[in-house]
Amino acid sequence: MFHRLIVIAMLVVLLGATLALAQDEALPPADLVQDEGGTQLITGTVSYTNAFFTAGVAEPLIILEDEAGFVDRNRGFILPPESQVLGQITSDFLTSPFTYTLQLPIEPQGTLRDVDNDGETDSGVQIFGIAYWTNIWGPSFLEERDLGGGGWSTAYASMRVSNRSESLYEVTGGTYLIFAPDDQQGFPSGFGDDGKLFTEDDPAVRVPQGYTLVNMDTTPFTFDRSQHAVVDLIEGEGAEADDFSSLSYTAAFDAMIEKFRKEYAFTEYKHIDWDAKSAEFRPRFVEAEANNDPTAYEFALQAFVWSIPDGHIQMSSTLALNTKFREETAGGVGIAIRELDDGRTIVNYLTDGGPAAEAGIELRAQILDIDNRPVDEVVSEIVPWSSPFSAPDRKRLQQLRYATRFVIGDEVSVTYQNPGDSEPTTVTLTAVDEPQSFSFSSFNRGLTGYDLPVEYNPIDGTDYVIVRLTDFLDNERLTIDLWERFINAVNSQGVPGIIIDMRNNGGGNPWLAAQMAAYFFDQPLDLGNRGQYDEDTGEFFFDPNQELHFVLPPENMRYQGQIAVLVGPNCSSACESFSYDMSIADRSAIVGQYTTSGLGGGIEQFFMPDGMSMTMTVVRSVDANGNIHIEDKGVAPTVRVPVDEETLFSDGDPVLDTAIAHLDSVLAVTMVDGGALQVGDEITADIQPNTRVQYALTLPGGRVTSIYLESANDAMDPVLNLYSADGATLLANNDDADETTLNAALEDLEVGADDFDVIVEVATVRDGDAGTYTLRVVDVTDAAEATLEPAA
Repeated sequence: MFHRLIVIAMLVVLLGATLALAQDEALPPADLVQDEGGTQLITGTVSYTNAFFTAGVAEPLIILEDEAGFVDRNRGFILPPESQVLGQITSDFLTSPFTYTLQLPIEPQGTLRDVDNDGETDSGVQIFGIAYWTNIWGPSFLEERDLGGGGWSTAYASMRVSNRSESLYEVTGGTYLIFAPDDQQGFPSGFGDDGKLFTEDDPAVRVPQGYTLVNMDTTPFTFDRSQHAVVDLIEGEGAEADDFSSLSYTAAFDAMIEKFRKEYAFTEYKHIDWDAKSAEFRPRFVEAEANNDPTAYEFALQAFVWSIPDGHIQMSSTLALNTKFREETAGGVGIAIRELDDGRTIVNYLTDGGPAAEAGIELRAQILDIDNRPVDEVVSEIVPWSSPFSAPDRKRLQQLRYATRFVIGDEVSVTYQNPGDSEPTTVTLTAVDEPQSFSFSSFNRGLTGYDLPVEYNPIDGTDYVIVRLTDFLDNERLTIDLWERFINAVNSQGVPGIIIDMRNNGGGNPWLAAQMAAYFFDQPLDLGNRGQYDEDTGEFFFDPNQELHFVLPPENMRYQGQIAVLVGPNCSSACESFSYDMSIADRSAIVGQYTTSGLGGGIEQFFMPDGMSMTMTVVRSVDANGNIHIEDKGVAPTVRVPVDEETLFSDGDPVLDTAIAHLDSVLAVTMVDGGALQVGDEITADIQPNTRVQYALTLPGGRVTSIYLESANDAMDPVLNLYSADGATLLANNDDADETTLNAALEDLEVGADDFDVIVEVATVRDGDAGTYTLRVVDVTDAAEATLEPAA
């Protein structure tokens, strides 16, 4: 028997060896270059042409990026923190190209994937890209919000990734770094007939143990085992800026028109005829080129930009343009004007000793004519130097601002009527060097240039706090640190209402804006989508897998109180996205006198001759229903502040005052006496918005009591509060009993040997819901004691 066992054992060993040999022979070995035992160090460069690459970046990172998400085609894949090996940036990040070095660990902690298609279940290999990211939230590794919701890099990475709809986000080339735990693992050696990686038709080879670089730009793939490898990151076609700077004026204009014709996000929506634009403006570029006239070219480009009704379309300035601007706007007559809701245009600023004051014009005077033409007609024909515009409110206010600017020395006829006068008066004024009235009407009045991206302070005479967000393009790490400090402060101090001032915010990073709004929500709501031109279809493509959602912060970092958001015409782009998001599900009131700027898309920059650069809207933003929701419309106030003499000449801030009054009204809670409760009672009743119901309860001494508050439907989110008998001290409260329910519970309440009187309060989240609830008070002493008994 002993010898028979030895023979069987030998057969098993031989069979295992045979199977291993068969498996080895099934996959041919990779053809290696520079086999130096495996990669240990990777260095390289990162080149970028995108003007927004460094904007707001505080913590740029080069990391090993776990590619299991791409293998699985899982757009929500979150890189495991332990897999994120950090590299070192070794030159000035703000200067392109910058360099990096990445020292590889002995054994990485990435995700294993079996990708050799050999029909066997193997441990697989770890697959990495080398990628650039920026860290905004939390510790020095990337979490879901840093990753834009998850997935894998599509730009600034070692692999080349498609941005076309028919092969969207497929890896099409570049370099992977793989790690095999032993020498029995395989990896694709090509893309296969379908042209895609990690699919069933991929040819595969056996790779050695340890690190190997895979060059996917060769056929078949090249496997490199150099100890020190150089891998330059790829900017990617979706991120790389178009550059027409080497072309002639005319050729650059033609290239620009073709770019607008294909890629501009709102051609049909704004009824723009690009052929007509070309016919109108191309002759000016031809003439500038023929005359070798850079100034004519610059003004031709400006005229083209100003003709497109989109405030996102802008161009860089030049000495000639700046000189012309100063010439046309340096002169003033000492007034600023504003249009009231009743249709009158009045003087709302008067320069002491200026031409208008000297001629007898007073504050609040109605302006009737300028140069013998009705003021409304004059204003409507003004083309401000701040052109172009999307929303009408911003355009009209800028037209009013520029209507009182002239060339110094110009004579201007003004017909006005002072308050109390029975008849109008006409005077002739001479424009002088007078910048005060121009500065007064600036949208940026009040900004110092030293403003932090997040500033907050309590509002005197109230229980509220105001926070000002000045942009989403400042240091992103600083922005989030200040934001979370603010959220912690208002939560810890129990602030019942906050006011978010967005009136001077030029926009920036839309993802940052959306995820900052998430601190006020409890559900990952659908925020809409963003589409771009697709070369494969010739249409704008919206990826249904990339719909924008809130990524919720930890529950203790969410604010549940009432909110008012202040908006105005200087709230633009990402500022408008934030403000719109805050209006979803009526989470916040939107308070203001005017709509926001109406810039509802994403932009990119490209380059033109003579060092000129331009931005254009290439991303079309839509709401959750697929509708264009911000472009041209802006975000309109839900609580509108009138534009009248009272608000225009207020000593305070009428928009802020209105927001305070709004919070006062929604936080005015009516207390209803529900009577007395006893342990064992079950009560069903109704609650209305801005109402709380209070019950008197005696908790029996020596007993354990639980209180349960249940809603009759999911439309109401109940809150259970427990106060001392005099109502002065909040003893405990609960919103959701656990993660699976909106119902509330205060469980296992013990009060010692003596009875203890309390007030049980039924409320709803932000006192905003209505519905039917059931309140139960249960003696759970026996159950509580049973859990404390030792096991038999």
